[in-house]
Amino acid sequence: MTSITHFSVEIQTSPQLVPSTPSWLGEVAIMAALLKKHGLLEAISQEVRLTRGRMGHYEVIDFVALLIGYAISAEPTLKAFYDRLLPFATPFMGLFERDHLPHRSTLSRFLAAVDPACLEQLRVLFQRDLCARPLAGSQEGGLWDRSARQWSVFDIDGTRATARQRALPHIQALPAAKRRFDEVCAKGYAGRKRGEVVRTRTVIEQASTHHWLGTFSGKGNGEYRAELQRALQVIIGYLSTLGLPPARAIIRLDGLYGTGLLVEILAKAGLAWIMRGKDYGLLNEQVVKERLKLPPDQETQHPETGTLRQLFDLPDLMLSATGTACRVVVAAHPATTTKSSVGKTLDGRVYELFFTSLPQDGFLAADVLDVYFGRGGFESVLADEDREQDPDRWCSHTSAGQEFWQILSQWVWNLRIELGHQLHPTAMRTTHTNLLSERQSSSESMSRIDSLRIAPLNADRYQLAPPTQAEEVPPQAEGVPPLMPLALQPFAYGPPTFARPLHPERFAAKDFLPQPDGTLLCPDKQHLRVRARKQETNGVLRILYAAPKRICQACPLRAACLREGNQSSSGRHVSLIYHPLDAASVAALTPSPPAPMWVPSLPVQPGPFALVWRDWGRSCTRREWMALLRTQTVTITVLALPQEACRDPTSRVVTRSERKHWRLSWQERLARNASAELTPRVRLHLFGIPTALATSVGLPSSL
Repeated sequence: MTSITHFSVEIQTSPQLVPSTPSWLGEVAIMAALLKKHGLLEAISQEVRLTRGRMGHYEVIDFVALLIGYAISAEPTLKAFYDRLLPFATPFMGLFERDHLPHRSTLSRFLAAVDPACLEQLRVLFQRDLCARPLAGSQEGGLWDRSARQWSVFDIDGTRATARQRALPHIQALPAAKRRFDEVCAKGYAGRKRGEVVRTRTVIEQASTHHWLGTFSGKGNGEYRAELQRALQVIIGYLSTLGLPPARAIIRLDGLYGTGLLVEILAKAGLAWIMRGKDYGLLNEQVVKERLKLPPDQETQHPETGTLRQLFDLPDLMLSATGTACRVVVAAHPATTTKSSVGKTLDGRVYELFFTSLPQDGFLAADVLDVYFGRGGFESVLADEDREQDPDRWCSHTSAGQEFWQILSQWVWNLRIELGHQLHPTAMRTTHTNLLSERQSSSESMSRIDSLRIAPLNADRYQLAPPTQAEEVPPQAEGVPPLMPLALQPFAYGPPTFARPLHPERFAAKDFLPQPDGTLLCPDKQHLRVRARKQETNGVLRILYAAPKRICQACPLRAACLREGNQSSSGRHVSLIYHPLDAASVAALTPSPPAPMWVPSLPVQPGPFALVWRDWGRSCTRREWMALLRTQTVTITVLALPQEACRDPTSRVVTRSERKHWRLSWQERLARNASAELTPRVRLHLFGIPTALATSVGLPSSL
C-alpha cells in the first residue's frame, strides 16, 4: 500500500481487489423481501413451470431472480450485469432463497427453451398480482364527464425495437447465411430507429395509476389486430376483478387502429374508445361535405402555436359497408405547408379525423380532442420506461424468451410504483375544466393541449335540407339508373363476387377465401387486408384487398399468383365487388325505408358539470424511490459459520434414483438449488430506509 499527501487530502492505493457494492443491490433486497412477503416467490416456483432440456439443476425461479435483478440494475447488457453481480452472487441469490448463480449461457438456454405455456403462466400471475394490491384510492381515479359519469382510461400502443445486422456476402461458394434474429425479428417499419429488422411490442397502461397491464409482441410490424383483441381481454378482466363496469372504460388508440374494422372489434368488446382516424376517404362523402359547409360546433386554439381548429361533430357516421357507425369529429385548420405530416390537406386546409363512442351529453367535441391528446402523458411513460429499464434490450433470440423478460420488466415497474407510494404517500391530483371557460384548479393541474372556446350553438345546424332533384340527379345516359349521393343511396348489397381472373394459369380471385375478421386467405395461408373502397357507377361497391410486398416476394407460390411471377416487385391485389339488389329485393330485405348513412338530428345538450381528471403524478413517486435506494450505503457482512458448515459437501449420501438419473418430481427439482440450512449466512445492512417502509415489506429496522 502506498500513500501520498496532496494538500489537505491523503490518498492511498492498494493492489488488493475489493469490488464496490452495486448501487442497485439495496433495491433488489427490498423487492425480494416484498415478493417473499406476498408469497409471489412461492407462487412463481409452484405455478410457472417449464419442461426443458439441459439446464443443470436450476429451475424457473432461479432465472426469474436473475431477470428481476437485470431489470432493476438498468445495466446495458447481460454481460455488464454479470460482471457487477459475480462478486456478490451468494448474497444476491440468497435474497431469493436460492443457492448457486446460474451461468450466463445457462440463462440463454433457459430463455430459448421458454414455451408459450410457461409464458402464459407468468402472464397470468403478473396480472393477478396487479389486481391483488391496487393503490389506495385507485378506484376513485379516472375521468368524470360533463354528466358526472366516471370513466377509467386506458392506453394501448405499440413500440418498436430494431436490430442491426452485418452485411454478409451471398455467393455460391459460401453456405447460406443464418441470422440470430430470424426467430424474434422480421422486416418492418423502423421509423427513426436505425436497424434492418424490427420487433413490435403492444403495451397497455392504466392512465390514472400509470401501471402496466400487459405486453404482447411479435416479429416485424406484429399482428396489431390480434394483439388489440388480447389487450381488450386483459382490460376487461382487470375491470371485472376490481368491480368496475367495462362499459365505463375508455380506450385511447393512435391512428394505426383508425379504421372501420377496428371500430367493429372495439364495439363487440363493449368498451368505449377514442382514436385518430385514418380513413380520409370519408371527407369525400356527400354528407360530410355538406356538414363542413355549415358553421362549426366549436373552435379550439392552441395556447402556444396559436393554431385555430374548427370542430365539426358528426354523431352517427357510417364507416363501412358492413354497417359500422360511430361518432366522428372533424378538426380543420388552415394549412401552413403543402402537405401536413398529420391529417389530410385539401384546398388549403388540413383535416383531421377522430373516431369515438363517447356520448355527446358527456363530452363536447373539444373534450374529445382534449381526452385524446392526453395520450401525450402515455408517450412520456414510454420514454421513462426506455430510460429507466429499457425492456427492449435483447435478452433472448426467441420470441417467447424475449417476451418472458419484458413481462418481468413491467412487473418491476409496477412494484416500483407501489414502493414509491409507501415511501411517500401522495394524494391524487384533481384537474377540472369549466363548461364555458378555460379556468382550471390552481393546485396540481394537468397541462392541456387546447384551450376551449365554445362557438355559438345553432339549433338548426344539423337540419340538412334534402338536395333538390337537379342537385340529386346529374345528367345520365338513357337507361342508366341515376347516381345519388352516397348518404341517400337506398342500396342493399347482395353477396360479394370476385373480379375476373387476368390470366387463366394464375390463381383467380375466387381462390382467396373470405375470413370472419374481414381479411382474405390466400392459397399460401397468408392474409390480404382491405386497402381501399371505391363507390362505382350504379351503386357498385368495389373493395380492394392487398398483401404486403415482403410476404409475396418470399412466397413459394408467387410464380402462380403474381402477374410477373418471380419478377414481380409488388404484392397480390384482389377485388371483391358488391352489386346492389333491385328494388323488389330491397323491399323484401328491408320492409321499412333504409336509414341514410348519417341521420341528422338536433344537438345534444351537454351536462352541467365540469370535465374532471383524477390521477397521480407520472414519475415523482417512482423516481424518489429510485433516488433513495441508489444514493444510500449497503454493507455486506459474512457471519461466522457453525462447525457443521465445514463438512465436505461431497460426503452427502446419494440415493439410488439419483445415481440412476431417474426422473425427479417438481419438488425434487426445485429443492436442488434451494438455500440449504448450512449455506454461509450473509447480512445486508441498508441505510436510509424509513421504519414504516421496512415494516411494510417485512424487514427489521435498527437505529
